Amino acid sequence: MPRIDLNADVGEGFGSWAMGSDAELLALVTSANVACGFHAGDPAVMDRTVGLAVRAGIALGAHPGHADLRGFGRRPIQAAPEDIERDVLYQVGALQAFARAHGTRVVHVKPHGALYNQAAEDETVARAIVRGVARAGRELILVGLASTEPMRRAAQAEGLRFAAEAFADRRYTAAGTLQSRREPGSVLTDPAQAAAQAVKIATEGRVVATDGREITLQADTLCLHGDNPAAVANAAAVRRAPSTKPCARVRSPASWSPSPPTRRSSSSTIPRASRSPTRAPRWTACSTCPRPRPGRAHATSCPSAMAAATGPTCPRSRARAACPSAT
Repeated sequence: MPRIDLNADVGEGFGSWAMGSDAELLALVTSANVACGFHAGDPAVMDRTVGLAVRAGIALGAHPGHADLRGFGRRPIQAAPEDIERDVLYQVGALQAFARAHGTRVVHVKPHGALYNQAAEDETVARAIVRGVARAGRELILVGLASTEPMRRAAQAEGLRFAAEAFADRRYTAAGTLQSRREPGSVLTDPAQAAAQAVKIATEGRVVATDGREITLQADTLCLHGDNPAAVANAAAVRRAPSTKPCARVRSPASWSPSPPTRRSSSSTIPRASRSPTRAPRWTACSTCPRPRPGRAHATSCPSAMAAATGPTCPRSRARAACPSAT
């Protein structure tokens, strides 16, 4: 029985300008990638979006991008590797602060837009991102494009977990890359098409490319873009699809890997003060699906899996003492 995470890019408004229907979308997915202020989002939007994710009971992730508000982070910027590293660390750290304030924690990091696409092709960019993620916390999972290797190799070299991502609402080229948004039809707005693509990826590990050929695509998580006007309809259609019914075949990021890989020293070229090692979290799950309440017994079979950290508060509880898995 295939099991896969559904993630959405959210929190991409700014000031009085709203983007997407985050509250509705977060009720349909199992993890959220929250914009961290560089390509979209601001302190108020980040605070509000983290609160929505906590109330929805889903995994929280950071969505760092290039410093490009005007271009929504979708314009390539040839930044120096050390600048990319610092930018990622800065953005993830900002979201981690809001997460702590809401009694939860950041579970994963997924780069945004042009930064994501550059890292999928350029190992130098991928390594810079990974160094920034590692400095923010070695328990973090890096989310990257399933069909390319640079991000996967960079994560493995740094000793971080990697989650391969596919897209339910984007067209693929025969090379396994995402078709440019400049091309007509590159973004799927028909819920039936998005659901069919999601089912094929989840059940067969394959996707139909723009030239009609089927290509292999093994993924741990499926993305639904929050800025797509059809985002909520697409997410609802995917959740209704036979292979991705709630509580049957949808899983959250905590179950992507049963245990963290061996930790190694960071390869960052940026001087920093020495720090004590971070203990790896114990990955468990809640026995009640899909919206567990704090204090319930934990098991390992629920698709609403969660990370019960050894130090930070439990993602499902305001008080760490209330979480059975944190003791």
